[in-house]
Amino acid sequence: MKRPFGQHFLFDPNILKKIIACGGVTREDTVVEIGPGLGTLTKFLSFYAKKIIAIEIDKRLIEKLEGILSSSSNVEIIQADAMKFPYDTIEGNFKVVANIPYYITTPLLFRLLEFKEKITDMTLLMQKEVAKRIAASHGSKDYGVLSISAQFHTRPELKFMVSRKAFVPPPEVDSAVVHFNVSPFPLYPVSDEKLFFDIVRTAFGQRRKIISNSLKKFEGIGNALADSGIDPGLRPEKLSVGDFVRLANTLK
Repeated sequence: MKRPFGQHFLFDPNILKKIIACGGVTREDTVVEIGPGLGTLTKFLSFYAKKIIAIEIDKRLIEKLEGILSSSSNVEIIQADAMKFPYDTIEGNFKVVANIPYYITTPLLFRLLEFKEKITDMTLLMQKEVAKRIAASHGSKDYGVLSISAQFHTRPELKFMVSRKAFVPPPEVDSAVVHFNVSPFPLYPVSDEKLFFDIVRTAFGQRRKIISNSLKKFEGIGNALADSGIDPGLRPEKLSVGDFVRLANTLK
């Protein structure tokens, strides 16, 4: 069964249990699941969590889900667009556990991080390439704006890979599970967040250039690099999140 919203279904119970174990889901937890599909992960989650809020955009799946999950009294199914859902209306803090549709992975991650005061952690199954970029350390070819944006408010950890063969229908690519510890405040003390992200985006916008060239639109960048102890001849992927924070604070 192919969904118009690009979801691929995962039925392997061992993988589903492994995802829940990564999320450390307990009887104390409220869990938000995005894109429950045919409710396979939802059903497993209902055995471990206090409450599941399953957000599904596809009207045609709601009826099926209600039938499949009729005996799970701790599951609430909501028909809504996960990109617009008001997560702040959920009572108390919650975890997010989801097999998210590939085409909304990055925007959905940023949407969820708007509610970082409410979310304790997230366990997300996503496209392997995106997972590698999110969890990448500086110095690697996968490291970039997405890595820094994710690591500014969370501690992402790539937990395990999932073969495309585990899905129905199989996607074109392999997947991976990433666990995010979410912090309600930035993990790095930056005095101007807007300037920080402007520097990061500008640097990686021309990632083949050395940092002093790619950032030359910023007045006083040469002095700021020297004062931050950063070699102006480095390429942006060689700078850690902490380096970019120091640079932004110095330039400020």
